[in-house]
Formats: sequence, structure tokens, C-alpha cells
Amino acid sequence: MSTAHYDVAIAGLGAMGSMAAWQASARGLRVIGFDRFAPPHANGSSTGLSRIIRECYSEQRYYVPIVQRAYPLWAELERLAGRSILTTTGGLLIGERSGYIVSGAMASAQQFGLQAELLEAAQVAERFPAFRLLPGQVAVYEPRAGSLMPEDAIESALGVARGAGADLHYNEPVLDWESGERITVTTAQGRYTADRLILAAGAWMAKDLPKRVLPLAPNRQVLFWFEPAAPKAWFELGRCPIFLWEWSPGRSIYGFPDQGHGFKVAVHHEGTVVDPDTADRTVHDADEQAVRAIVDQTFPGMIGPAVRGGVCLYTNTPDEDFILDFHPDDRRVVVASPCSGHGFKFAPAIGEILTDLVTRGETAADISHFRIDRSFARASGD
Repeated sequence: MSTAHYDVAIAGLGAMGSMAAWQASARGLRVIGFDRFAPPHANGSSTGLSRIIRECYSEQRYYVPIVQRAYPLWAELERLAGRSILTTTGGLLIGERSGYIVSGAMASAQQFGLQAELLEAAQVAERFPAFRLLPGQVAVYEPRAGSLMPEDAIESALGVARGAGADLHYNEPVLDWESGERITVTTAQGRYTADRLILAAGAWMAKDLPKRVLPLAPNRQVLFWFEPAAPKAWFELGRCPIFLWEWSPGRSIYGFPDQGHGFKVAVHHEGTVVDPDTADRTVHDADEQAVRAIVDQTFPGMIGPAVRGGVCLYTNTPDEDFILDFHPDDRRVVVASPCSGHGFKFAPAIGEILTDLVTRGETAADISHFRIDRSFARASGD
């Protein structure tokens, strides 16, 4: 059994764990990381070829400074890895004026002076002909919004971390950890000690790993890529932005331009609660029928057959805010970000925050809303 000692151990090397491994190793810390699979993989949340980044944040305005910090960190990761990860597409945030998406986006834009333009339905159709808004709807256009490649991002962060000396163990899940003079991490392959521990295991945070019952519900979410039936140019990069569309009050879909795999559309939330170890990762005809019923309303006559499907997991808190905090039983352990399906865009900034917490015991970022022992209230938005 190993007796190696590290400054920081990380359980889970998905979006948040990989970025913490990069940030911590960049500061010269001795880092060891574990994942139950070989990241990037399709078993968790950070899969599906694309994830949205947007600055006019509809959910809560306190997310805006964190995503603003993420933008330059994404650029830094691209530079270090020598590959493109973020593509600026512009973004449409669609719904009724009083709906949570449009009203929230405009409130964020006004508070932080963000680039945003409120468009009427006719203006949207003229500029982006694939989009014909439903009666009574408008859209906020955000030019800085775009698409991130999650698999490439995780692979890049882990590669940079390994290049800086991080010891990364794949297909080796953390089975247990113990507090003592040092933190002891146990896997099937060995025992390791560290001064600090980051728990960032995504949907598996809903199980025994945190050694604390957390109000987390992993949800199965299906993704689809469709062949456009309308002029394909309408759906191509450059003509079609990313979008988040409140098509019915409190219900939304999101999507991406065709970047070589088809026009991607998925329902935001509304998935079934699952155990991440036994979740059904097969896409069924009923899954497609449910998504197509919405697509036929929002893009009537424009969408052809599905050419690809996939499954990812959201790990939802009751209020759909993150958890970023010290473990209540040991401040040397940080619980990292069950993100309720909207966390990937923030990943490098969260990696920086986690590294701050394990090195300094504090961070300049405002994470007061993400306390582990807050009084959870169910979200009324998406």
C-alpha cells in the first residue's frame, strides 16, 4: 500500500476536479487526483461535445463575476494546451419579458454593464432566421456568449496539470477518506495522505463520499443532435447562436449551432432522478419523442431526423445553486460544486476558488451563496 504524501488530493477529475488539478499544480503544490473512470468520459455531467458560456446570467446575478473571471482563464488554458476550447457564437436568451430567462438576463446586464440587446420577434427572425419566437416572446442577444468543448477542456486541464507534476490516477475511485493528523485517502489500489482534500465527484457526491447527507438529486438528461430540414445555413456556426429558450413558463430548452455533428437541442432540467452507478445511459425512442414534441413547437418544420443522442447527469441542489464550502467536520476538506446543470462555464474559475480555499483558507470570490449548511429552498425558475 502506498505511503506517498501530497499537499492536495482531489476526488473526481471532471470539470471542477480537472481545473483544480491544473490550478493547484500551477502554484507548485504536490497534487494527486483520482477518478473512477478515465476522463474525459461520458458517464457524468461534462459530456456531449458542447456546453454554453453566457455572461448575462438569468439564474442569479451573483454568478456574473465568477463567469467574468472564467473567460480569461479559458483563454489561458487554450494558450497552455495549444488548442481551441471556446468558440464565440453569440447567444439568444428567449422568453416572455417577465419570464425568468429574459428578465434575469436583463437584470444582470444592467447591473454589470454587460453587452446585451433586447430584440423583438421580428428582429430575431431577420437576424437569425432559424428562430421564430412564440407569441408574446422577445430575446436578449448577448454577443460574448459561446460554446465550450467539455471533453477537450478536461483533457487539456489534466494534461497541463500532469505537465506541472500532478499525479493523476484514472479508473481508481476514492473509496474512503479519514481525518487525522493528515487526511488519508483510500482506493482499491492504495492509501495516500494529503494535507488537504477536494471532493469533486459530481453525481457521486450524492452518495457516501462526502460523509454527510447532502440534498442532491442526480438527474438523467438526454441530448440530441438533429439534421436541419430548413436551409442548413441557418443553423451553421456564424448564422446560428447558442440559445436558452423558456418556451413555456418555467420550462426551457437550450441548444447550439451545427458544429459538425448536427443542430444540438436538449431540455434543461425535467430529468428523472437516478443513481449514477446504475443510470440508464441508453437513448430511447421515448426520449427523442419528448424532445421532438418541444422542437416541433419552437422550430416548426425546420428540424429533420435525429442523427445522434446522448445522456449526461445533472447533480441538482434544491435551490439549484452550487455547493462550494469547507466540510463541516474538517476544514481541510473542501466540498466542490454539485452544479445543478449550469456549472461548466465557470469551471476554471471554480478550480481557482478551490485552490484558494485549500491554500489560503479563503478566496476573494463571493461564494457566500454556496455554503453547504445554508437553508435550501426549491428554485422557482428552471
